[in-house]
Amino acid sequence: MTRRPAALVLSALTTLVLVAGCGGAGSNTDCGLDGCTITFPRDGAAAVSVLGIEAKLVGVNAGTAELEVAGQRITAPVGGETQAEGFTVGVERVTDTEVVVRVRP
Repeated sequence: MTRRPAALVLSALTTLVLVAGCGGAGSNTDCGLDGCTITFPRDGAAAVSVLGIEAKLVGVNAGTAELEVAGQRITAPVGGETQAEGFTVGVERVTDTEVVVRVRP
């Protein structure tokens, strides 16, 4: 019987840590148990702290986003994914005003 309450408490704490682990100025984040979705403004420099790492948009060129995730510079096309420091990073969409990126463990 003590296993179930302990598992529930651990699950709740994990959820709080993951949700609290997202945020940054100049961008919007939406975090859950399966990672964070970050909406960067296309113009200007915005960086966020998600899941204990920093992610920032470096630029966009012909439908490919260049990002820096945990100090590693990566590129990913819209709809594509790549790996950075143990995280999967995907570019969901690029518009004239924003770039939406998904970061998950």
